[in-house]
Amino acid sequence: MKTPIWLAVLAVLIALPVVACGQGIEWWLVNWKVRRDFPKVRRIAPNELSAWLSDNHRRQPVLLDVRTKPEFDVSQIPGARRIDPGADASEIQLPKDQPIVTYCSVGYRSAALAKKLQEAGYKSVQNLSGSIFQWANEDRPLERNGRRVEKVHPYDATWGRLLKPERRASAELPPVK
Repeated sequence: MKTPIWLAVLAVLIALPVVACGQGIEWWLVNWKVRRDFPKVRRIAPNELSAWLSDNHRRQPVLLDVRTKPEFDVSQIPGARRIDPGADASEIQLPKDQPIVTYCSVGYRSAALAKKLQEAGYKSVQNLSGSIFQWANEDRPLERNGRRVEKVHPYDATWGRLLKPERRASAELPPVK
């Protein structure tokens, strides 16, 4: 379904106060696109996921990192499992009632997997809003091989601008293909 032009103009007008409040238009547009393309995928904010992971009284979610191996090899959210972008829901061998949180760089690839999982009958699937870029920008923990790290693969030069400069891994990393 194509978005009417009046709705797109309205979205930009609504976005202006968001920009004025300090959140970049780029993030606003990314989040709008994810919500528009995957309206039935539930989202969880980084602060909500962090609180959940710290709560030993709640059943813990399985974190599915929906990025390529080169991205994952730079860093991931502690305890995450990597799954290829574009993977089929049948590759997830988990009980249908297992809480699952998906993430990627900004949330689009992971929302696509979350949608597939929901359609396959998984009952408790959420996509991390802003994904690992927002997680890192909020100074939340990252790891590589079980050790704390500070940087994230920037995906490419364009998308990497959504990461704080001190959170971007080396510009010499090859972009994701």
